[in-house]
Amino acid sequence: MNGSQTAWMPWSKAAAFRLKAGDLGKLHDSFSDLTMSDGFHPRESRCGLGGGEKMKSHLLLGTALLASWVSASITLPRAWMTYNPDDSIKKEKFRGETRYLTWMADSQIKRGVAPTNAYTTSAFYSGVMLAYNRTGDAKYLDYVNRQIDMLLYPAWDGSIVLYNGSNSIDDIRIGHSFLDIYEATGKDIYLQAAQLLKDQIDSSRRTAAGGFFHRYPDYVNQMWLDGIYMLDVFYARWASKFEHGNTTAWDDIANQYDLIDAGTTSHRATLGLPVHGFDFSKRAVWADPVTGAAPHVWSRAVGWYIMALVDTLDYFPASHPGRARLLRYLQSVADAVVAAQDPRTKGWWVVMTPGWEGKPGNYVESTGTSMFVYGLLKARRLGYIKGGRYKRSALQGYALMTETFVSEAEPHGGVDLDWAVQTGSLSSNGTFEYYVSIPIFQNDLKGVAPFMFAAFEYELQM
Repeated sequence: MNGSQTAWMPWSKAAAFRLKAGDLGKLHDSFSDLTMSDGFHPRESRCGLGGGEKMKSHLLLGTALLASWVSASITLPRAWMTYNPDDSIKKEKFRGETRYLTWMADSQIKRGVAPTNAYTTSAFYSGVMLAYNRTGDAKYLDYVNRQIDMLLYPAWDGSIVLYNGSNSIDDIRIGHSFLDIYEATGKDIYLQAAQLLKDQIDSSRRTAAGGFFHRYPDYVNQMWLDGIYMLDVFYARWASKFEHGNTTAWDDIANQYDLIDAGTTSHRATLGLPVHGFDFSKRAVWADPVTGAAPHVWSRAVGWYIMALVDTLDYFPASHPGRARLLRYLQSVADAVVAAQDPRTKGWWVVMTPGWEGKPGNYVESTGTSMFVYGLLKARRLGYIKGGRYKRSALQGYALMTETFVSEAEPHGGVDLDWAVQTGSLSSNGTFEYYVSIPIFQNDLKGVAPFMFAAFEYELQM
């Protein structure tokens, strides 16, 4: 970022730790997602290396060995990929404006994304599929197909590489990518892989009220806003396609939203903004002793939530009474998000807790901003919310993104995304100081993907 871009941003200690994705090589983004995801918080080890860094080094080594073995042991199908990684990156125009959707897709593909089942990788694949949706260019479909195939080789029997069941609902997000390729190709192998993620939903541990644990046994009795996006959108998509008449499934999905709304919006002081999560048992170090709620509103968690609502409504039956409740929750969070928009920058603070916006260390952050832009634009386009102020707020946020948070990368002509906070987790103490101490990254997929979603919606409404 140049000096003028930095000047209006309140300084954060996080900025001192700013890293570029390229510093750790092409595998950096995917493995930082695995070891520093929103559901993972590293703890210090006695040897002086943080637990996350130790895990990262082990994963990098293991994946390098696996990649070497796969390359030596299998022959990929002919014409497996039509996308050429050496293709030049073009800053295309659409109706006279820069087409950020394809520009970001091409840029990230050229940088290289390791084919993992991480939720961030899957979200990026969804962004690439949106580029395919808008342009019809087969290279985008082929790219996602190639990446997904790498998760199925060498067994090619529907099992997923390095997946042996899971107790983390973050891992369910990759199910969308398998369904995308199944719907594009009609090949059952991808449906078989997606079925594994549906099976995980069916076997996931729950609270007494039926809410899914964010992860077992790490976060027993805890529900986080993040998890609603990771699990419930896929759950709704699966039910819509394969179990549309299963009222029990729709009741269950609606119940997840009922529980998360009740558990995260109980503080009047948050002015309708949901806090990061809550603990049914009220035993977590951060949990309110009366409500179990976390103490702060973290922008990306709210972003995951508003995206979950607008995406779940794509599939939720109009005849089910739960749909009206989801629309009510969306209206509430949309109103709160618009009210919380920073009047000067038109973005959103990383910690959105009312009264904490200008506190030293807080800063306007790109991933939450992208998510809000996407959620507001899509909800307005589909008629879920009505009124010009929602679109106006979203367009102001999008202008901030394109004018400040993204910049042309030299020398290859791609585009970079800045000011994306690396992680945020309730495995921490949940304090303000924790959230603002987390490093910010360039080209983190947790920011790249929602920016592509926002660019897609913007392009639809130009």
